[in-house]
Amino acid sequence: MSAMDLIKSMMVAASGLKAQSGRMRIIAENIANADSTARVPGGDPYQRKIVTFEDKLNREIGAHTVTLGRPVRDNAEFGLKYMPGHPGADENGYVKTPNVNGMIEAMDMREAQRSYEANLNLIQASRRMISQTIDILRK
Repeated sequence: MSAMDLIKSMMVAASGLKAQSGRMRIIAENIANADSTARVPGGDPYQRKIVTFEDKLNREIGAHTVTLGRPVRDNAEFGLKYMPGHPGADENGYVKTPNVNGMIEAMDMREAQRSYEANLNLIQASRRMISQTIDILRK
């Protein structure tokens, strides 16, 4: 494996770091809005966002990298909570609640963290290999 291959692998892993960081940001937004409600009767609360990724060819390094795509809205149904007197309650006293499931968000966050760590480990290993190669060449 040449030094250029190691640099290429570091750049691909760096794109993964950036994508997973964006993924964690969106998951955190979902979690932060999990308890929000509509402000007007019959209005919709926060709608969960789902992360998408895009595969892009980086012509500069001649390799495919990953980028964060546009998040899409989760079309799962909203929940209903009986809250008469709430400004967002309908005529029956029910308020729509977000379609965010805390357990799913926690699992997604853990998966994103592990993917982030894997990419970081690849970068660190590549850096060590490049450093060792340079040390060998100096001798």
